[in-house]
Amino acid sequence: MPGEDASNVIRFGVFEVDLRAGELRRQGLKVKLQEQPFQVLAMLLEKQGQVVTREELRDRIWPDGIFVDFDKSLSKAVNKVREALGDSPENSRFVETLPRRGYRFLVPVESGQAPQPPVLQLPSLPAESKPGPSARRRFERLCCKKLGERV
Repeated sequence: MPGEDASNVIRFGVFEVDLRAGELRRQGLKVKLQEQPFQVLAMLLEKQGQVVTREELRDRIWPDGIFVDFDKSLSKAVNKVREALGDSPENSRFVETLPRRGYRFLVPVESGQAPQPPVLQLPSLPAESKPGPSARRRFERLCCKKLGERV
């Protein structure tokens, strides 16, 4: 959208992250990711290639006054990120674990605007004709055929 902050969308591989909407998509399809794992992913993407320490993650995601088993919660959040990306700690393609230090996002990222849906030019009917039900139906079929849908 015009005027949209280009840094809100981050792409890597077949994935796209919309930071404003809080969404992860794989080849355009939304991938379910809860709030804390999404925040972990967002922080890793923002510092792509750099070590994000456990302390940085704790301070951002579990602020003062929140009492949780931090180690267990962080491990669970990172595992959810890996699961959403189809990654594993044994064969890391996206998220590298640096024992007792933190994590690093391994894949180069690209920032930009969310892609706009394509605009389809539909054939127009002559202004003087008022289509009846059968003409309207033929028009709908023609439009949907261009979109690859069935009517």
